[in-house]
Amino acid sequence: LAATQLESGGAYHQYQPLTKRGNDAVGGNFNDDPAWLVLGTAAYLKETANWGILDEAVPFDNKPGSETSLFEHLERSIQYTLDNIGPHGLPLIGRADWNDCLNLNTFSEKPGESFQTTTSRDGKVAESVVVAALFIMAANEMRAISDHLGMGDKAAFYKDTAEKMAGVTRKHGWDGDWFLRAYDHFGDVIGSKQCEDGKIFIEPQGLCAMAGIGLEEGMVKKALEAVQAQLATAHGIVLLDPPYHDYHLHLGEISSYPPGYKENGSVFCHTNPWIMIAEAIVGDGDRAMDYYLRINPSNRESISDIHRCEPYVYAQTIAGKAADRFGEAKNSWLTGTAAWNFVAITQWILGIRPDYDGLRIEPVVPKDWNGFKVRRQFRGTLYDIDVVREGTGNNISLYVNEKKIEGTLIQAVEAPQVSVKVVIA
Repeated sequence: LAATQLESGGAYHQYQPLTKRGNDAVGGNFNDDPAWLVLGTAAYLKETANWGILDEAVPFDNKPGSETSLFEHLERSIQYTLDNIGPHGLPLIGRADWNDCLNLNTFSEKPGESFQTTTSRDGKVAESVVVAALFIMAANEMRAISDHLGMGDKAAFYKDTAEKMAGVTRKHGWDGDWFLRAYDHFGDVIGSKQCEDGKIFIEPQGLCAMAGIGLEEGMVKKALEAVQAQLATAHGIVLLDPPYHDYHLHLGEISSYPPGYKENGSVFCHTNPWIMIAEAIVGDGDRAMDYYLRINPSNRESISDIHRCEPYVYAQTIAGKAADRFGEAKNSWLTGTAAWNFVAITQWILGIRPDYDGLRIEPVVPKDWNGFKVRRQFRGTLYDIDVVREGTGNNISLYVNEKKIEGTLIQAVEAPQVSVKVVIA
């Protein structure tokens, strides 16, 4: 993937695994894409501790002679966002961000015209709170990576950069009860109480929590209450509410779908795990698990006459509350939901997640769970983990090979097997 990165730090929006090239037909300028290279590399490092990969020589756009270290590729990903900042200090959205259908610079008036490849405005105004959250997450990973490599100046730079963007987001990305979605080409808010439709979107509520924006100030809990009240349904959490009822030239493809379908107010399953993770971050295991089960395919088999989809695979979308066929799944297989739900359930609800220096164990499970057992292979060692609940809170005590340790991080060791007891109180 890094070999398809552009020299600007930008990225192709689509990657062709057979050719290992970026898709020229679609191109780039979807401004969330650069952050995912950093986040993906960070996840790999946490799992493997293969720090040598950062020294690997990788070309830009597969051009011979342009090779530089993977670490520099990551640096350019961060710099790309810093080079594309809008009027409020938030990142410019470009053609779109994670939501391919929020096209704030397209202004398509021709039937059949591609929303993803058409750009009719200069893109110097429309900003994305979602890209801001992803940027903060990526910058924080770069701080940790730089610190591990002994690059103190770089670590300080990324720390400062993340903190500044978090401050901007608290100031210009908050609507009073939830996080805004974006600013459009005219500088007007999207995802606000001020809006007639599309008052609240799911993506920034989850991603801003994962980035830690406003966590200490109570913003995240407030936003999650708004999600529960306005977006959560029996069939999952819808992407936005109320859905758009007319086509809006300045919003693009998102407003072209019928209310309750696809990006216009369906349960877009890919985003639901971000809210599960957010609920785990604030310590609500009951709600996190509830949301997990609402879209779980096998759990929905009991309502298969409504769900109408395979019980062993996630669907991209489930028709939302404004749709005629509320609860009916659409586009099975075509989604990143399985991967994200795996992260949500294993790393945040069960709370067993890799970190740079070892395995972190911080379960946030429902209050009525007595405990659970997990066997986890990590860096060549089998961790035999026994979790026991002794109280209704989320306070964690760890015992490694029967010895109590401080904190929730088990330092990586070279051993065939490690016994871990976790007490939740």
